[in-house]
Amino acid sequence: MHAIGHSMLRAAFAAAVTLAAVAPAAAQDYPTRPVRIVFPLAAGGGGDVFTRALAEELQKVWRQPVVVENRPGGGQNIGARACVEAVPDGYTICVLSSEPAVYNQFLFKTIPYDPEKDLQPISNLFFNTLAVAINGDTKVKTLAEMIAMARQQPGKLSYSTFSFPATVFMDRLNKAENTDIVKVPYKGGGEVVNAVLGGTTPIAVLALSNMVPLLQSGRITPLAVVAPSRSPLFPDVPTLEQARPGWGFPTTWFGLFTQTGVPRPIVEKLAAEVDRIVADPAFQKRMFIERGVEPASERLDVFAKFVRDERTFAQQIVKESGLEPK
Repeated sequence: MHAIGHSMLRAAFAAAVTLAAVAPAAAQDYPTRPVRIVFPLAAGGGGDVFTRALAEELQKVWRQPVVVENRPGGGQNIGARACVEAVPDGYTICVLSSEPAVYNQFLFKTIPYDPEKDLQPISNLFFNTLAVAINGDTKVKTLAEMIAMARQQPGKLSYSTFSFPATVFMDRLNKAENTDIVKVPYKGGGEVVNAVLGGTTPIAVLALSNMVPLLQSGRITPLAVVAPSRSPLFPDVPTLEQARPGWGFPTTWFGLFTQTGVPRPIVEKLAAEVDRIVADPAFQKRMFIERGVEPASERLDVFAKFVRDERTFAQQIVKESGLEPK
């Protein structure tokens, strides 16, 4: 028995040493086959464009296909579920917004994943500079004019957004101004832009990155930007705080996640690779400066703490909004 016990211990120890050696080796070789990036919104929006640009850069470095898979619907829960249900080997990574990562657990009675237990934060990619915008044909130029138009057409104007704080802002505006601007859900930024252009949903609280050429051409009119200061792209457009003091709200962010259980060396390699890409001046010009997007800097444990803090804030803002989970 004594000899058997020793041999079992030796075997267990050898297995543990082998596993410890395999993880860094696997990370060193990673990836050796195609990588999938799950994105929880439809193709064509600002986050999707960024994710595809990131995939293209990763593909150049890794010399492996990096495929973006759009999984829209369910308030972004479908995409988040597809992310967490994948094998935790580093070959399915996910670009998720703050909605499925921190807000949805407080907005829905049940969701098909546990963001705290199932998601492993890698890198915060960017903060969206949002804008309150309206169809250019309305000739509305200011937030006050939008409110006046809404008063004249109770229940007939609609808006769309993917940001829960923006939804709270619009609810607050409706109550304060005795208006009834109705929220309409869409599956991606591209769909929202088409609805604004077509006039079916003429108002949006959407990322600048979805609308820059259309805002510049006047087909969509920016009324206010949700940011600490005016956008260099649209210096004549006030911030929301300037247009409506005390009414600012936090903006949406997008981060890179993977499943809990992906080996730490692979996660660290992913974070380093993304860091290198987003620090490239050409990438920054194309994906941040020209699109009105604010780069983020949190990585790994710092990003994980940021996400935890955001969840605490999300729980508070949902509670204060008075909205019942659906």
